[in-house]
Amino acid sequence: MKKSIALALALVCTAAAAQAEELFVSIHSASPMAQGAGLVLAGQALEQKAAVRVLLCDAAGDIALTGQEGAKAQPTLKPRNVTPQQMLQGLIKGGAKVEVCALYLPNTGKQPTDLLAGVTAAKPADVAAHLLKPGVKTLAF
Repeated sequence: MKKSIALALALVCTAAAAQAEELFVSIHSASPMAQGAGLVLAGQALEQKAAVRVLLCDAAGDIALTGQEGAKAQPTLKPRNVTPQQMLQGLIKGGAKVEVCALYLPNTGKQPTDLLAGVTAAKPADVAAHLLKPGVKTLAF
C-alpha cells in the first residue's frame, strides 16, 4: 500500500514538473518603454523555458509591421540599444508565438503580408481558449 501511494505521488510530481509554465503577454501601449518592458519579461520567461505567447493590439501592433526598422520609426531602448521590433524578432527566433489582435489588420488597412515573418493574426476563439487553460499567467502592457 505504501509503495502504491509513493508511486502515485512520484507520478503526480513528475507530471507537474513536466508541465511547462505558460506566459501570455498582451501589449497595446504605444509607449516604446512599455512595449519593451513586456518584451523583456517575455524574453526572460523564454530563457527560463516557459512557453510564451504575445498578443499585440492597437498601437503596439505597429512593431510587428515590416518597414519599421529605422530609428525614426522606433527609438532604441537602453541598456541594450535595441528597438521593440528587434526584441520582438528575438522572441520569435526563441520560439514565442506572436500575434496581432483580430481587430488590428482590418482597422489599420494592413494585410497579413505586411507583418514580420513569424507574426500572424490572432483568432479570438483560440486566444480565449488559451487564456482559460489552467496555469497560464498573464501580463498586460
